[in-house]
Amino acid sequence: MSLDERAARWRADLESWAIPDEILATAPANPWTHHVARFARRTDALLAAPQGPTYERAREALPDGGSVLDVGAGTGAASLPLRPTALVAVDESRAMLDALAERGREAGCGTVRLVEGRWPDAAGRTPVADVVVCAHVVFNVPDLVPFLAALDAHARRRVVLELPLVHPMTWLSPLWARFHGLARPDRPTSDDVLSIAREMGFAAEQEEHAAPDALFESIEEMSAGACRRLCLDPARAPEVARAAEELGVWPLPLRRFVTIWWDRGK
Repeated sequence: MSLDERAARWRADLESWAIPDEILATAPANPWTHHVARFARRTDALLAAPQGPTYERAREALPDGGSVLDVGAGTGAASLPLRPTALVAVDESRAMLDALAERGREAGCGTVRLVEGRWPDAAGRTPVADVVVCAHVVFNVPDLVPFLAALDAHARRRVVLELPLVHPMTWLSPLWARFHGLARPDRPTSDDVLSIAREMGFAAEQEEHAAPDALFESIEEMSAGACRRLCLDPARAPEVARAAEELGVWPLPLRRFVTIWWDRGK
Protein backbone atom coordinates (compact mmCIF):
# COMPACT_ATOMS: atom_id res chain seq x y z
CA MET A 1 0.00 0.00 0.00
CA SER A 2 1.39 3.42 -0.98
CA LEU A 3 1.73 6.37 1.37
CA ASP A 4 -1.18 8.14 -0.33
CA GLU A 5 -3.36 5.05 0.11
CA ARG A 6 -2.41 4.70 3.76
CA ALA A 7 -3.11 8.38 4.39
CA ALA A 8 -6.48 8.18 2.64
CA ARG A 9 -7.46 5.12 4.65
CA TRP A 10 -6.43 6.84 7.88
CA ARG A 11 -8.66 9.83 7.05
CA ALA A 12 -11.59 7.62 6.09
CA ASP A 13 -11.22 5.52 9.24
CA LEU A 14 -11.22 8.63 11.44
CA GLU A 15 -14.23 10.05 9.63
CA SER A 16 -16.13 6.86 10.39
CA TRP A 17 -16.04 7.87 14.08
CA ALA A 18 -18.17 10.95 13.44
CA ILE A 19 -21.35 11.14 15.50
CA PRO A 20 -24.44 10.96 13.24
CA ASP A 21 -26.10 14.34 12.78
CA GLU A 22 -29.44 13.16 14.17
CA ILE A 23 -27.75 12.14 17.45
CA LEU A 24 -25.51 15.20 17.60
CA ALA A 25 -28.57 17.46 17.21
CA THR A 26 -29.95 16.13 20.52
CA ALA A 27 -26.71 16.64 22.50
CA PRO A 28 -27.23 18.78 25.62
CA ALA A 29 -23.49 19.61 25.67
CA ASN A 30 -20.51 19.49 23.32
CA PRO A 31 -19.53 15.79 23.25
CA TRP A 32 -15.92 16.62 22.34
CA THR A 33 -15.20 18.86 25.34
CA HIS A 34 -12.03 18.16 27.35
CA HIS A 35 -11.80 19.19 30.99
CA VAL A 36 -8.61 20.88 32.14
CA ALA A 37 -8.86 19.32 35.61
CA ARG A 38 -8.63 15.77 34.25
CA PHE A 39 -5.60 16.62 32.11
CA ALA A 40 -3.96 18.43 35.01
CA ARG A 41 -4.41 15.44 37.31
CA ARG A 42 -2.25 13.29 35.06
CA THR A 43 0.32 16.05 34.59
CA ASP A 44 0.65 16.48 38.36
CA ALA A 45 1.13 12.74 38.85
CA LEU A 46 3.88 12.57 36.20
CA LEU A 47 5.59 15.67 37.57
CA ALA A 48 5.74 13.97 40.97
CA ALA A 49 7.03 10.68 39.52
CA PRO A 50 8.24 10.84 35.89
CA GLN A 51 7.96 7.42 34.27
CA GLY A 52 7.30 5.41 31.15
CA PRO A 53 8.82 4.94 27.70
CA THR A 54 7.59 8.29 26.39
CA TYR A 55 9.43 10.12 29.15
CA GLU A 56 12.51 7.90 28.78
CA ARG A 57 12.79 8.21 24.98
CA ALA A 58 12.48 12.00 25.18
CA ARG A 59 14.80 12.32 28.17
CA GLU A 60 17.63 10.33 26.58
CA ALA A 61 17.60 12.56 23.49
CA LEU A 62 17.44 15.86 25.39
CA PRO A 63 20.86 17.49 25.84
CA ASP A 64 21.86 19.52 28.88
CA GLY A 65 20.24 22.92 28.50
CA GLY A 66 18.06 21.50 25.76
CA SER A 67 14.68 22.56 24.41
CA VAL A 68 11.36 20.74 23.99
CA LEU A 69 8.42 21.42 21.70
CA ASP A 70 5.14 19.92 22.93
CA VAL A 71 2.45 19.77 20.23
CA GLY A 72 -1.10 19.36 21.46
CA ALA A 73 0.42 19.96 24.86
CA GLY A 74 -2.68 20.00 27.04
CA THR A 75 -1.46 20.75 30.54
CA GLY A 76 2.05 19.46 29.83
CA ALA A 77 2.04 15.80 30.89
CA ALA A 78 4.49 14.82 28.14
CA SER A 79 6.85 17.79 28.47
CA LEU A 80 6.92 19.30 31.95
CA PRO A 81 8.36 16.18 33.64
CA LEU A 82 11.40 16.60 31.35
CA ARG A 83 12.05 20.01 32.99
CA PRO A 84 13.67 21.45 29.86
CA THR A 85 15.59 24.69 29.87
CA ALA A 86 13.24 25.97 27.16
CA LEU A 87 9.73 24.70 26.41
CA VAL A 88 7.39 25.68 23.60
CA ALA A 89 3.82 24.42 24.06
CA VAL A 90 1.28 24.40 21.23
CA ASP A 91 -2.41 23.81 21.88
CA GLU A 92 -5.78 25.03 20.66
CA SER A 93 -7.02 25.59 24.22
CA ARG A 94 -5.90 28.71 26.06
CA ALA A 95 -7.13 27.22 29.33
CA MET A 96 -4.88 24.19 28.85
CA LEU A 97 -1.90 26.39 28.03
CA ASP A 98 -2.47 28.61 31.07
CA ALA A 99 -2.58 25.53 33.31
CA LEU A 100 0.66 24.30 31.71
CA ALA A 101 2.40 27.64 32.24
CA GLU A 102 1.42 27.69 35.90
CA ARG A 103 2.78 24.19 36.45
CA GLY A 104 5.93 25.03 34.51
CA ARG A 105 6.68 27.87 36.89
CA GLU A 106 6.02 25.70 39.93
CA ALA A 107 8.17 22.85 38.54
CA GLY A 108 11.15 25.12 37.97
CA CYS A 109 11.24 24.73 34.20
CA GLY A 110 13.11 27.32 32.20
CA THR A 111 11.40 29.61 29.74
CA VAL A 112 7.93 28.56 28.64
CA ARG A 113 6.53 29.92 25.39
CA LEU A 114 2.85 29.36 24.62
CA VAL A 115 1.54 29.08 21.06
CA GLU A 116 -2.25 28.98 20.78
CA GLY A 117 -3.35 27.22 17.63
CA ARG A 118 -3.81 23.98 15.74
CA TRP A 119 -0.89 21.99 14.34
CA PRO A 120 0.42 22.17 11.66
CA ASP A 121 -1.30 25.53 11.06
CA ALA A 122 0.78 26.98 13.92
CA ALA A 123 4.05 25.47 12.68
CA GLY A 124 5.12 28.64 10.88
CA ARG A 125 5.17 30.64 14.14
CA THR A 126 6.72 27.86 16.23
CA PRO A 127 10.50 27.51 16.72
CA VAL A 128 12.43 24.28 16.33
CA ALA A 129 13.53 22.34 19.41
CA ASP A 130 15.91 19.54 20.29
CA VAL A 131 13.07 17.14 21.07
CA VAL A 132 9.46 17.25 19.87
CA VAL A 133 6.81 15.41 21.89
CA CYS A 134 3.20 14.86 20.91
CA ALA A 135 1.01 12.80 23.23
CA HIS A 136 -2.56 11.66 22.63
CA VAL A 137 -3.19 13.90 19.65
CA VAL A 138 -2.91 11.91 16.42
CA PHE A 139 -6.36 10.28 16.67
CA ASN A 140 -7.72 13.80 16.23
CA VAL A 141 -5.66 14.43 13.08
CA PRO A 142 -7.29 13.49 9.75
CA ASP A 143 -4.37 14.71 7.61
CA LEU A 144 -1.62 12.75 9.30
CA VAL A 145 1.19 13.09 6.74
CA PRO A 146 1.60 16.90 6.88
CA PHE A 147 1.12 16.74 10.65
CA LEU A 148 4.00 14.28 11.11
CA ALA A 149 6.16 16.08 8.54
CA ALA A 150 5.85 19.34 10.49
CA LEU A 151 6.77 17.57 13.73
CA ASP A 152 9.87 16.14 12.09
CA ALA A 153 10.85 19.48 10.57
CA HIS A 154 10.75 21.09 14.04
CA ALA A 155 13.00 18.52 15.76
CA ARG A 156 16.78 18.79 15.86
CA ARG A 157 17.21 15.37 17.47
CA ARG A 158 14.08 13.28 18.04
CA VAL A 159 10.30 13.10 17.67
CA VAL A 160 8.37 11.16 20.33
CA LEU A 161 4.68 10.28 20.02
CA GLU A 162 2.39 8.66 22.56
CA LEU A 163 -1.01 7.25 21.65
CA PRO A 164 -3.39 4.47 22.64
CA LEU A 165 -3.34 1.18 20.77
CA VAL A 166 -6.85 1.86 19.48
CA HIS A 167 -9.08 4.89 19.10
CA PRO A 168 -9.47 6.53 22.52
CA MET A 169 -13.28 6.33 22.35
CA THR A 170 -13.31 2.56 21.79
CA TRP A 171 -14.25 1.88 25.41
CA LEU A 172 -17.63 3.53 24.73
CA SER A 173 -18.59 1.19 21.88
CA PRO A 174 -20.84 -1.13 23.94
CA LEU A 175 -22.63 1.90 25.38
CA TRP A 176 -23.21 3.37 21.91
CA ALA A 177 -24.82 0.07 20.94
CA ARG A 178 -26.97 0.02 24.10
CA PHE A 179 -28.24 3.60 24.03
CA HIS A 180 -28.27 4.39 20.31
CA GLY A 181 -28.13 1.04 18.52
CA LEU A 182 -24.98 2.30 16.82
CA ALA A 183 -22.04 0.07 15.92
CA ARG A 184 -18.73 1.89 16.25
CA PRO A 185 -15.63 1.28 14.09
CA ASP A 186 -12.54 -0.69 15.11
CA ARG A 187 -10.06 1.31 13.03
CA PRO A 188 -7.68 3.12 12.81
CA THR A 189 -5.05 1.77 15.21
CA SER A 190 -1.57 2.71 16.36
CA ASP A 191 -0.16 0.30 13.76
CA ASP A 192 -1.47 2.62 11.06
CA VAL A 193 0.47 5.54 12.55
CA LEU A 194 3.67 3.50 12.63
CA SER A 195 3.16 2.35 9.04
CA ILE A 196 2.58 5.90 7.79
CA ALA A 197 5.63 7.22 9.66
CA ARG A 198 7.84 4.51 8.17
CA GLU A 199 6.38 5.02 4.69
CA MET A 200 7.35 8.69 5.04
CA GLY A 201 10.94 7.59 5.45
CA PHE A 202 11.28 7.91 9.23
CA ALA A 203 13.14 5.10 11.02
CA ALA A 204 10.32 4.85 13.54
CA GLU A 205 10.43 2.44 16.45
CA GLN A 206 7.71 1.63 18.95
CA GLU A 207 7.18 0.28 22.45
CA GLU A 208 3.86 -0.81 23.94
CA HIS A 209 3.18 -0.16 27.61
CA ALA A 210 0.44 0.18 30.20
CA ALA A 211 -1.08 3.57 30.91
CA PRO A 212 0.30 5.07 34.12
CA ASP A 213 -3.16 5.83 35.48
CA ALA A 214 -6.82 4.94 35.24
CA LEU A 215 -8.98 6.88 32.82
CA PHE A 216 -11.49 7.69 35.57
CA GLU A 217 -11.23 7.75 39.35
CA SER A 218 -14.82 6.62 39.99
CA ILE A 219 -17.88 5.20 38.29
CA GLU A 220 -19.58 8.55 38.83
CA GLU A 221 -16.85 10.36 36.90
CA MET A 222 -17.02 7.74 34.17
CA SER A 223 -20.79 7.89 33.76
CA ALA A 224 -20.82 11.70 33.68
CA GLY A 225 -18.18 11.66 30.96
CA ALA A 226 -19.99 8.91 29.06
CA CYS A 227 -23.23 10.91 29.06
CA ARG A 228 -21.45 13.82 27.42
CA ARG A 229 -19.72 11.63 24.83
CA LEU A 230 -22.95 9.74 24.09
CA CYS A 231 -24.98 12.97 23.72
CA LEU A 232 -27.24 11.96 26.63
CA ASP A 233 -28.87 14.08 29.29
CA PRO A 234 -26.57 14.23 32.35
CA ALA A 235 -29.52 13.06 34.46
CA ARG A 236 -29.13 9.64 32.86
CA ALA A 237 -25.72 9.10 34.45
CA PRO A 238 -27.02 6.48 36.97
CA GLU A 239 -28.59 4.57 34.06
CA VAL A 240 -25.32 4.73 32.14
CA ALA A 241 -23.41 3.51 35.19
CA ARG A 242 -25.70 0.49 35.54
CA ALA A 243 -25.37 -0.32 31.84
CA ALA A 244 -21.59 -0.02 32.03
CA GLU A 245 -21.49 -2.60 34.82
CA GLU A 246 -23.91 -4.93 33.01
CA LEU A 247 -21.92 -4.75 29.78
CA GLY A 248 -18.54 -5.20 31.46
CA VAL A 249 -17.42 -1.70 30.52
CA TRP A 250 -16.89 -0.87 34.19
CA PRO A 251 -14.48 -1.25 35.80
CA LEU A 252 -12.41 -0.14 32.83
CA PRO A 253 -9.28 -2.20 32.20
CA LEU A 254 -6.03 -0.29 32.28
CA ARG A 255 -5.42 1.19 28.84
CA ARG A 256 -2.54 0.17 26.60
CA PHE A 257 -0.40 2.90 25.06
CA VAL A 258 2.27 2.93 22.37
CA THR A 259 5.32 5.18 22.25
CA ILE A 260 6.58 5.78 18.71
CA TRP A 261 9.84 7.65 18.14
CA TRP A 262 12.40 8.40 15.49
CA ASP A 263 15.63 10.38 15.32
CA ARG A 264 15.90 13.32 13.00
CA GLY A 265 17.58 12.48 9.70
CA LYS A 266 17.47 8.72 10.26
